[in-house]
Amino acid sequence: MRYAVFLIPLFLITLTTHAQESLSKDVDYAYLEKLIAACKTNYPRVKMYEARVNIAENGIKKAKLSYFDIFSFSYLYSPNNNNRSVSPDLLSGYQFGFFANIGSILQKPNQVKQAKSEFKAAEYDKQAFDLNMEAEVKKRYFTYMQKVAVLRIRSSSILDINDAVTNARHRFEKGEETLQNYNQALIVQSDYSQNIVNAEGEVLVAKSSLEEIVGQKLEDIK
Repeated sequence: MRYAVFLIPLFLITLTTHAQESLSKDVDYAYLEKLIAACKTNYPRVKMYEARVNIAENGIKKAKLSYFDIFSFSYLYSPNNNNRSVSPDLLSGYQFGFFANIGSILQKPNQVKQAKSEFKAAEYDKQAFDLNMEAEVKKRYFTYMQKVAVLRIRSSSILDINDAVTNARHRFEKGEETLQNYNQALIVQSDYSQNIVNAEGEVLVAKSSLEEIVGQKLEDIK
């Protein structure tokens, strides 16, 4: 019964602390935009999609320049022909030829159209990735801030719990508290301490996950 009386203030302390906490006050949207900008600059997959767009754009230029492949020009030089049966003016000197591939003429518009479609597809892929990337940065940032808030709550609670355990020890030493209840209070204190260690680990993991996608240490992004 005394243990229950001892635990009630501890739970009330935790609930009051939770009621006073709000994650929204920790979120810095201006800093979040800086994280997104850093991701766009540093994240390798962003550069990969940009390279695909550039390749597709060059494909359009290449397809347009290939119109010149339709036409071909050639010449033939023949020395003076001593054969008297053939007029020397017909088969001597330079002979020029200009040719056009009709099949290629019909194919080129479709090739240019296909190149433009591939460019659009590459742009759409990049736009979709950019949206997903921004959402992922926000998700990891909010998760990180949540873990920081949880750690702060638990760290604040443990101070009050330590004070309560100290009071319980004094009551036990005066004979006003049983050994069983005092030991139970120590167990509660140990559990909260372990929770803080777990929360610290979760903060580090969330921070590392966020830094992985933005490509920089958070301390370097001002």
